[in-house]
Amino acid sequence: MSATSPQPSPRRWWGLALIAMAQFMVIMDTSIIGVALPEMQTDLGFTQGNLSWVFNAYVIAFGGLLLLGGRLSDLLGAKRVFSAGWAVLAVGSLMAGLANEVWVELAGRAVQGAGSALIAPSALTLLMMLFGSNPKELTKAFALYGAAAPAGGTAGVFLGGVITQYTNWPWVFYLNIPVAVLALVATVGLMPSAPPARGSIDILGALTVTAGLGAIVYAVVRAPEVGWAAGETWLVMTAGIALTGLFVARQAKSRAPLMRLSILRTPNLAGANLAQLLLAGAWIPMWFFLNLYLQQVLDLGAFASGAALLPMTGAVMLMMIVFAPRFMNRFGPRTMIVSGMVALAAGMLWLSFVRPDGSYAVDVLPASLLAAVGMSLAFIPSLGTAISSARPEEGGLASGIVNTSYQIGSALGLAAMTAIAASQGADQLGNASALTDGFSAAFLGASAIAAAGAALALTTLRAKQPAAQPEPETSPAA
Repeated sequence: MSATSPQPSPRRWWGLALIAMAQFMVIMDTSIIGVALPEMQTDLGFTQGNLSWVFNAYVIAFGGLLLLGGRLSDLLGAKRVFSAGWAVLAVGSLMAGLANEVWVELAGRAVQGAGSALIAPSALTLLMMLFGSNPKELTKAFALYGAAAPAGGTAGVFLGGVITQYTNWPWVFYLNIPVAVLALVATVGLMPSAPPARGSIDILGALTVTAGLGAIVYAVVRAPEVGWAAGETWLVMTAGIALTGLFVARQAKSRAPLMRLSILRTPNLAGANLAQLLLAGAWIPMWFFLNLYLQQVLDLGAFASGAALLPMTGAVMLMMIVFAPRFMNRFGPRTMIVSGMVALAAGMLWLSFVRPDGSYAVDVLPASLLAAVGMSLAFIPSLGTAISSARPEEGGLASGIVNTSYQIGSALGLAAMTAIAASQGADQLGNASALTDGFSAAFLGASAIAAAGAALALTTLRAKQPAAQPEPETSPAA
């Protein structure tokens, strides 16, 4: 399947609007539950320690199945997979909204994640099909697509606040259903079609990598409760690492792998994916713990907490749409990624000085705006580099890999920062001082992740990216 259309579609900008909406909704589903978490905790019986699984259940299914989603997109056609993803997302949203027990809620979130795993890589493939023949339009399309992610993140927080304040938490999930129906209808006329390609689908590989990632995250989240030296921690962690290793070994030997491992040797592709992983590992924990700090320490209501983060979204969208493309043309992706990671690390470090008796204007706003600038500078160049480095016919695979990197970073970053926060007192509800100490430790840890991302981007990315060269097939497709 070719990733570009020979003639630009006259409806390509409407198609981009639908693709951006898909990115908006996929990311919104990771954040909309943030403000609703306290009410969900009370109604469903979550503990403070396992509350992050409302987020992680979605992200693990999302991240673990993205490679499968990318492979399906290349084989079955991006348009078909895009539509299927919206249908699955609607079903998962209905399950999560109707849940009256913890396990039902987590199952619904996992189904939502599976739907998003079909939507995200197929959306990026469709974007390349619509705009890949025009580099100038492609840069603009990436900027608008990239801006949809933080917009979805903050809109999720804001809408979650409005819904939680004036209705009840199940409506943060029901909101997806009419949007999914609209997307299914619009896809028919706006999205380009491509004939199915020959090849097989490695279902076992998809299940293996998902189970491996889930086990690793579970071990990290549970460790503060059972102990880092406990047999359970190391048993589950070892199982997760073994399953991940089994996935890699399977991909190396498979005639039709879910992920062709040699693609990681493409110049800049591995470095860009590493940047996305660490970017998410710093950014997502900030959102999670900033929401909790605003509500549990500063005593802001759900609506006020969501509104408090709107300036950060405005800054991200302005930077991504107006300034980031210009800076990309002038300075190149490596300089943008490194400087963005440095700014993000500085913003996180600033947030680590939050106080139990702090204020939004002093403790949150300036630091969050600096972090937003950093995110804006790093996100688009790392995403664009990861996608454009691959061969055109592997657009779905490249999209799946970069989305997987981001979601794995989200899950592991949040799990690690949750463990750090809990060890420093973030599990002591009602104790503002202990909560602040825990949140501060999480912000400091996120700062370290962003700083590591800056250092690794500087050493792994080339200043100028060469065009991707076709690579001979080592084995026929099954």
